[in-house]
Amino acid sequence: MDIKCWGSRGSIPVSGPPYIRYGGDTTCIEITAKTGETIIIDAGTGLRRLGNCLMDRNITRYHLLLTHAHWDHIMGIAFFKPLQFSKVSLIIQDRLFSGVSTRDVLDEVMKKPFFPISLNDLKAQLQFDKHLNHSFSIGSVRVETIPTSHNNGGLGYRFLEDGKTFVFLTDHELGFDHPESRGFDAYLDFSRNADLLFHDGEYTRDEYQRKTGWGHSSIKDALDLAVQAQVKKLGLFHLNQDRTDDDMDKLVEDCRADLKHIHSGMDVFAVPADLKIRL
Repeated sequence: MDIKCWGSRGSIPVSGPPYIRYGGDTTCIEITAKTGETIIIDAGTGLRRLGNCLMDRNITRYHLLLTHAHWDHIMGIAFFKPLQFSKVSLIIQDRLFSGVSTRDVLDEVMKKPFFPISLNDLKAQLQFDKHLNHSFSIGSVRVETIPTSHNNGGLGYRFLEDGKTFVFLTDHELGFDHPESRGFDAYLDFSRNADLLFHDGEYTRDEYQRKTGWGHSSIKDALDLAVQAQVKKLGLFHLNQDRTDDDMDKLVEDCRADLKHIHSGMDVFAVPADLKIRL
């Protein structure tokens, strides 16, 4: 599978010289299956650039999965250019977010007075599919899910293809059990032996002491999980909106020093926009 990050910033998009290397767009991941299917995780502001690219590549059929419905994960849907064309088919995971359906969540984003056109005005074919929950397949990619520990709930994903595994756990707090949390051991099992793990790394250890219960993990907790799960590569995700490129580089250096100290060969990095990985 081919994986590309179109946005890894958390909470709100940012811009300016301090954020050039890691980017300012919020969560959006593209996965391309060996059989050609396009899987999109989240509709953050990175979805705008992805949409332009999909049109340039003349790709017109996609599956959209959502971790949860907080603003930074859905605000890009209104600017997803493919939705303006009748030849496009978007198959969207259908589930409830605090009792609200996926269609109603997206409809709220594109609703007066917040936006001038509605979901019903779009020309693309939208299909809301209840089968894209729990465990399912999209082409050659097998997908498994787990509820995350986050305010108002969320889903984590494990993607498997040809013996390779990519795990995506963002907006996920390892140090505090929210109502839908499955507990540390469950997330350990879910991540075990993954070739690639993108995990929420919102806070430093000191920051987390003041933010416990806010729905995001400390980098230390993410690193501990990845080491115990014997993950091959860990990408720190949901980069703090105030974290500059230089700040992020320093945190990665600290993580690598910690890994060297315990003689771990795991690779750790912060996930930048436009990162491409093939598994």
